[in-house]
Amino acid sequence: MPGKRFKREEQGLNLSFLDVVCCGFGAVILLLVVTKIHEPVIIERSREELEGLILMLERELFEIRGETTVLKRDLEPLRADTAESVRRVSLTRREVEAAEDRHFAARETASEGSDEAGALLAARQELTEEMERLLADYRPPPNDTTVGGIPVDSEYIIFVIDTSGSMVGNAWPAVQRLVAETLRVYPTVKGIQVLNDEGQYLFSSFARRWIPDSASRRQSIIRAIANWQAFSDSNPAEGIVEAISTFYDESRKVSIYVFGDDFSQGSAESLVRYVARINEADRFGNCLVRIHAVGFPVLLRGGAFGQASRFANLMRVLCERNCGTFVARPTLS
Repeated sequence: MPGKRFKREEQGLNLSFLDVVCCGFGAVILLLVVTKIHEPVIIERSREELEGLILMLERELFEIRGETTVLKRDLEPLRADTAESVRRVSLTRREVEAAEDRHFAARETASEGSDEAGALLAARQELTEEMERLLADYRPPPNDTTVGGIPVDSEYIIFVIDTSGSMVGNAWPAVQRLVAETLRVYPTVKGIQVLNDEGQYLFSSFARRWIPDSASRRQSIIRAIANWQAFSDSNPAEGIVEAISTFYDESRKVSIYVFGDDFSQGSAESLVRYVARINEADRFGNCLVRIHAVGFPVLLRGGAFGQASRFANLMRVLCERNCGTFVARPTLS
């Protein structure tokens, strides 16, 4: 009897648990039903927003396609112009290369006789004792403005002097004498300037402006040159460019005197073209800036004929095209 009562109680407990589980499932289903009531409205709203976004993106796509068409139409002429420019540049480059080849070939031919030409030019510039005796009583015409073939009609003088070790150590006394002699040739000028081949000024206080001419100023220049020590790579191009680009003026007559022994690096052609663009001669062949040069035979004593010939060739062309004279000194005395 006690055992049967236990079984009935166990069956009642099982029925109560199933009722609870069923109620729980029913509550969950009821919640889902209540939640899903508003879902169609949300889906419909999302669809409208997506359709509006698609329409907006399509409009932007059409605008972009239109702009792309316009840009392509505008780009076609630019492409044609670019192709033409490339063709012209290529043609010009070939012409320049051909001209350089012709120039180098001509220079090689000319260099073979450079030693003889330098000797002849030096002989023409130097007066022998017999010539000095014969010309002792000679007086040039009143309108003659040349000394030894070098025109001295300029109102301003610029010296571009190589301050490299080879020049300072070997030719410096001759440089000082030549500067003094050149100044004596010009009794009075409106301005003087002295630079080295690097474009550095002898007097920094007068950088990029004229030194007023006077007897005391000339003495100061000679004394300062005697003690001048400035870095130099034996390339007169920088000094010449500084001189002509700074002091060129259509209202002034200027003479530039280049003293050196070497043209160690750089392009002679580019320097000649640069000077020609600034110092363009008039229709009569006259130049506002005359460029004269004196070559010192420092490197010839050391056997560096190639470097000395490069300087001589550069100065010969530069002086010839700028109404000047190139003098190759046979000795340093």
